[in-house]
Amino acid sequence: MKQGTTLFLKLAVILIGVPVLALCIFGIVWLANNPVNPNYAYILYPIVIGIYLSVLPFFFALYQAFKLLSYIDMSNAFSDLSVKALKNIKYCAFIISALYVVMMPFVYLFAEKDDAPGLIIIAMVPLFASLVVAVFAAVLQKLLEEAIEIKTENDLTV
Repeated sequence: MKQGTTLFLKLAVILIGVPVLALCIFGIVWLANNPVNPNYAYILYPIVIGIYLSVLPFFFALYQAFKLLSYIDMSNAFSDLSVKALKNIKYCAFIISALYVVMMPFVYLFAEKDDAPGLIIIAMVPLFASLVVAVFAAVLQKLLEEAIEIKTENDLTV
């Protein structure tokens, strides 16, 4: 694979991480300090904590994706290291989904108090997006494991 393609994907991984980092540093802190309605602040704090907890596996998954692209650059795509990186991405995505499932009752309470039912649907977007990433990583991991197995069989027969 050409290095330009992986370079583009590495840049995309970095560009995904920078706005999330900026939101964590500035946006969520501002929201926690200046809630829209101070009467509902006690419901907002568990949501903010859940968002901060979900950022840790998110950045670890981005790091694993960066490592996977580096393995592809080094012509090491069909290796156990790539399988391990995909497995880590899968686990991180499942952890993010689980954290958002735990946060959903607080989002529901906040939406009920603030009379904003669309908030529940918006809160489900990261939950389902991370589930899609987890399933996709699991499928890629299985395919890569089978490809490695076929490759080693072919290497042994030659």
